[in-house]
Amino acid sequence: MESHLVDGGDKAADDRRLEALDPQPLLTRDYETRPALVYERLRERHGPVAPVDLLGVPAWLVLGYRESLQVLQDDAGWPKGLENWRARTEGRVPADWPLAPSLEVNHVLIQGGPSYRTLRTAWDAALRPFQDPRNPQARRLKSAVTGYADELITLLAQGGGTGLADLSAQFSRPLPLMAASHLLGFPGSQGDDALMDMWRVLDAGPDAEPALARLLVTLSELAAAKIAKPGDDFPSHLLAAHPDLPVDALARELFMLLGMTSDHVGILISNTVVEVISGEAEGGVRTALSAGMVRETMNRVVMRKPPLVNFVPRFAAEDTELGNYTIRAGDPVWVSSAAAHADPLFAGQMTTGSSISSRAHLSWGAGPRQCPARELASTIAAAGVSRVFERFAHLELALPVDQLPWRSSPFMRGLRSLPVRYELAGPVPELPDPVEATSAAADVPEERERANRRRSSLWRYLTGLIRSNG
Repeated sequence: MESHLVDGGDKAADDRRLEALDPQPLLTRDYETRPALVYERLRERHGPVAPVDLLGVPAWLVLGYRESLQVLQDDAGWPKGLENWRARTEGRVPADWPLAPSLEVNHVLIQGGPSYRTLRTAWDAALRPFQDPRNPQARRLKSAVTGYADELITLLAQGGGTGLADLSAQFSRPLPLMAASHLLGFPGSQGDDALMDMWRVLDAGPDAEPALARLLVTLSELAAAKIAKPGDDFPSHLLAAHPDLPVDALARELFMLLGMTSDHVGILISNTVVEVISGEAEGGVRTALSAGMVRETMNRVVMRKPPLVNFVPRFAAEDTELGNYTIRAGDPVWVSSAAAHADPLFAGQMTTGSSISSRAHLSWGAGPRQCPARELASTIAAAGVSRVFERFAHLELALPVDQLPWRSSPFMRGLRSLPVRYELAGPVPELPDPVEATSAAADVPEERERANRRRSSLWRYLTGLIRSNG
């Protein structure tokens, strides 16, 4: 598709340095509430690549679809790795920069240099058992996610067979936590606090740095436990593929997986549910879902509302013309998938009302550095969405779609809450008492896990939400 895109003209590229262009702050109130408007203003003023200020640090934001592909598909010309960042090497990035905690963790999505290929090969090998549906690990994961979804819906419905719920807080966000705990082999409910800290890091708020420190300690302890006693989980498979990976490096990779299977998947579930509910009057989306085309529905959703709106930075290997500017060697370049999807040269080629979506979206990246866990994340999200529409006889938004509250970080964009009115299909099942469940199923690991979870801080939090919604 990108081959049909045309140049904006033969005008010479502006060769002023990034810092001399007086870049304006990107993360404003307008960006929080109407990011599409911010992208269009930047596009109108600068073209497909714009200078922006990211919380006090100048950077290039790639808005054009073609230019995004150019960067993403050329790993040599636009490498990752903070060692390539000229301003950082020269000490011009503030030590307390709010985005530093997320970018300093040198995992597979951040890392550059010659060691990346070995690590990526190990990742692909470690994920294969969980991403290939022919493997027993993939089948167990899908079954586990379906079971977790049922637990959450059953807990939510303890407030009644009909009522109000926040489907984001009570379903979309905790479901990936449970899936991540399954994948990482967390003992008991230990993963609860880890995911909550993961959210704090991704939101890049004032508590991001201490949250990151706590999270890495927890993941280092888990990594050491898997080195000492491997199991049939992602950390153990990654170690089998990369046996010389030290504890701290393994913890960083677990950090990446936890982030990808938590916030990203939770946002994708919520956005897909909203798309189905708000599209019901038109019939198209609901028809696609009832025909079993959940993945295609998700493709449409990530085209219009990608969870990961801005990728981690790449850096120009040498002075390079991109859009209307010359990007200097060592300049940070952030590709915005959300802006690229809205590029008129790309969006104008999409068929309005098509029942089959384009797969040309950039939500998982593109080129050799495309997200290795994309199939895993899609499987978890699809299982969650499917269970929602199987368990609820009726769902409707409790707010107009244009009044839903959004939260934006430099990386992600998702709903702060998803208030819905629901009607459960069938009677409300009872949750067993956790003490009785533990003693009755002492030799069944899945039942012990469920019983332990119902004593966890997360479960207490979710139970509190039932009372507040009631």
